[in-house]
Amino acid sequence: MRCPFCQHEDTQVADSRVAEDGAVIRRRRRCPECDKRFTTYERVELTLPTVVKKEGSRVEFDRHKVAASMQLALRKRPVSAEAVDDAIARIEYQLLSTGEREIYSDKLGELVMNELRQLDKIAYVRFASVYRSFEDIAEFQQVITEIKQLPTTETLPRKR
Repeated sequence: MRCPFCQHEDTQVADSRVAEDGAVIRRRRRCPECDKRFTTYERVELTLPTVVKKEGSRVEFDRHKVAASMQLALRKRPVSAEAVDDAIARIEYQLLSTGEREIYSDKLGELVMNELRQLDKIAYVRFASVYRSFEDIAEFQQVITEIKQLPTTETLPRKR
């Protein structure tokens, strides 16, 4: 590591400690050239896959876009912000665990729909109607029939 003071190419690690619940390594360094000390932090950099859109363009995965689309579907529904954050974290985990560098937007949409199905069935139908571009009432009925056939799950945390 280069010294930030004298730009010497090599520095020595004087002390290393785990910080922030094990997510970061804090290193105290010393420059043998100018004898100054400084601290560096080392953390894992996770790269989520690039999203390939329907028309073929590629964009970086944006957690905020996923959150905004889920919030829109969940508008005026009794689902806590914590439950939404947990759902987005599960989506990110699934994306990371695939090890793929790219994911098609339709696959990402399916992941979002699966999470919404668990959070709130009304939000799921709302999202599905836009995501799948419903043309008529029959498509709404088909999704509602699918939801009715699903086994009931535990009640998720609601807003207060």
